[in-house]
Amino acid sequence: MSSTKRKPLVVVTRRLPDVVETRMRELFDTRLNHEDKPLPPAALAQALQEADVLVPTVTDEIDASLLAQAGPNLRLIANFGNGVDHIDVGVALQRGITVTNTPGVLTEDTADMTMALILAVARRVTEGARIIPEDSWEHGWSPTWMLGRRITGKRLGIVGMGRIGQALARRAKAFGLSIHYHNRRRITARTEQELEATYWESLDQMLARVDIVSVNCPHTPATYHLLSARRLKLLKPAAVVVNTARGEIIDETALARLIEAGEIAGAGLDVFEQEPAVSPRLVKLARAGKVVLLPHMGSATHESRSDMGEKVIINIKTFLDGHRPPDRILPSML
Repeated sequence: MSSTKRKPLVVVTRRLPDVVETRMRELFDTRLNHEDKPLPPAALAQALQEADVLVPTVTDEIDASLLAQAGPNLRLIANFGNGVDHIDVGVALQRGITVTNTPGVLTEDTADMTMALILAVARRVTEGARIIPEDSWEHGWSPTWMLGRRITGKRLGIVGMGRIGQALARRAKAFGLSIHYHNRRRITARTEQELEATYWESLDQMLARVDIVSVNCPHTPATYHLLSARRLKLLKPAAVVVNTARGEIIDETALARLIEAGEIAGAGLDVFEQEPAVSPRLVKLARAGKVVLLPHMGSATHESRSDMGEKVIINIKTFLDGHRPPDRILPSML
């Protein structure tokens, strides 16, 4: 009498591209979230109790108290996304649960969106895009109307020179920007030479000298409010701030206050401290044309989402086959 081996239960917390969900159903006993709404804490806790593998996203807060409820079969959290700051990785590893992510595949798309925000803020693109639909162009073109700022020749300060920071630097260099950066570790001399990038060991010194600041570092306890009120006050009055990394890296309240006071020229934000909630002060500034706000669209392309799903599947399959998944999060990375 033959017995059929049980397929591992994989619980997916959000709706993924059809091609990804279909392949998961073929390989695993997959439970999908057809409503595509974030699971409430009770449902997320139940998923951790029942699953062999959990596939969460950035909208799932998997903290120590939730991990304490994990069932004995849960051995892998295969995150659909690059950042893992929403997962208490230390506690997961202590409980023998491996954590993986999907690095690399969203680099180019996020760098594109960062460059788009730089241009949108400097050239007042979103303000201009509202003029004609709102029938506000009755006087036509004028030499002194809707003036923005040229970006060619300006200094761009990149906070975090990893994959995305370097991809942004390549784009910005083509636009004639001078590249400056601050990073936990200095990049290689060869890459510095290729990007014509100037390294600043002191973030404070860099911030005081650049015209545009782009946040491209991960959110960790060390980078929480890295751009604090004190550091934001170091910026020139004509400077702008762009963030496509994580909202918690910037003190949003201080940023809004300084823009309102005219001490910072503006900002382009794709991420926020309390997502999906957005500060009413930032919304008011967006309506006044001082900031550009996007709903976390940095990696939102068909290609990126499919590639992320493929990485999740590879990580799960490799792990279940008894091998080390390629995108394991190690303690040294935290």
